[in-house]
Amino acid sequence: MATGITTGVEAAVKHDDLAQPLSREAACRLIRCPDEHLPELLSAAVEAKERFKPRVITYSRKVFLPLTNLCRDYCGYCIFRRDPGQPGAHTMTSEEVLEVARAGEKMGCTEALFSLGDKPELMFPEMRETLRRLGYNSTLQYLEAMCELVLRQTTLLPHPNPGLLSAEWIARMAAVSPSMGLMLETTNARLLAAGAAHDNAPDKLPSKRLRTIEEAGKQRVPFTTGLLIGIGETAEDRVDSLLAIRELHERYGHIQEVIIQNFRVKPEIPMHDWPEPTQGDVLRTIAVARLLMPEVNLQAPPNLSAPSYEDLLDAGINDWGGVSPLTPDFINPERPWPHLDELQRRTESKGFILRQRLPVYPEFLPAVASRPGLLADRVRAASDPHCYARRAA
Repeated sequence: MATGITTGVEAAVKHDDLAQPLSREAACRLIRCPDEHLPELLSAAVEAKERFKPRVITYSRKVFLPLTNLCRDYCGYCIFRRDPGQPGAHTMTSEEVLEVARAGEKMGCTEALFSLGDKPELMFPEMRETLRRLGYNSTLQYLEAMCELVLRQTTLLPHPNPGLLSAEWIARMAAVSPSMGLMLETTNARLLAAGAAHDNAPDKLPSKRLRTIEEAGKQRVPFTTGLLIGIGETAEDRVDSLLAIRELHERYGHIQEVIIQNFRVKPEIPMHDWPEPTQGDVLRTIAVARLLMPEVNLQAPPNLSAPSYEDLLDAGINDWGGVSPLTPDFINPERPWPHLDELQRRTESKGFILRQRLPVYPEFLPAVASRPGLLADRVRAASDPHCYARRAA
């Protein structure tokens, strides 16, 4: 049975060719396929997903912990970051971290997602003073301690997104969290130019982010990364970013999840007049990601494609990402998470089964659980015999 996408001038991928990696040339053609051939592209992507993980769509029930929203990067699309003294600027105390984590625990959450600005103490003396008062020398040291606190005093498993990390810090974070993440966003370094999305955001240099992702691979840390689309990159840039991720995964086998996140406009950001990617852009990027990486978990946030987020299932995702019954999406606060019963209903309406996973995916869990120590004990206690969340929804 043919599953290829054929236009008047191209035949980019066929069923018999799926044993071979999709080429850059073919991917660039597919990501720009005309609307009349989009159904064929989506069909091929869903077939690839079904060969990988038939019938099942997963999600992680989480609490979102914005450890600090102070950040030294000034991205044109970000509403999360603050300077010291700005309204809403805040660094969570350990008491606040535990209060949220324990509330989430009561609601069946198994993931504590830590998001934070990248090393704000390097720019702001106010953050250095806050850390001194809390008893820590750096934001990463404080994050490490809060991950360990959650690990010791709750049943939640930490998943930190701390920005750029050295080899030493990856090893330290891996001791207190079963997985971690860093969005690549794009390999287009031109977006650091004046007036572009990453202007005055030195930590968004693609080579630095790829170095962190690679170092996590060298240490065999289950890692989440992905693309932010619609911030000024081209369709070909998206393909190149996916290929960079694929190359690292082929080398190290550690990419547990690739996120395709779509830019959404907010009135308060510098890019408030920037055009959002279309639904077609999102679906094409997801489908091409699936065909480029047929055996990697692929996620797209449902709240960023509401109200018709179930259409993302037609492009080959197998995961909804973290969804919280308690805390908002602090990165996109105007976009509430779907209610979990509604998420289940819409997933099932497409013929799939919704299952709750842990922040570390089932296929990566045995290696984490085999290590000695508290983290492995907590992972084993939280997982069922199939390596999903024990309190599966």
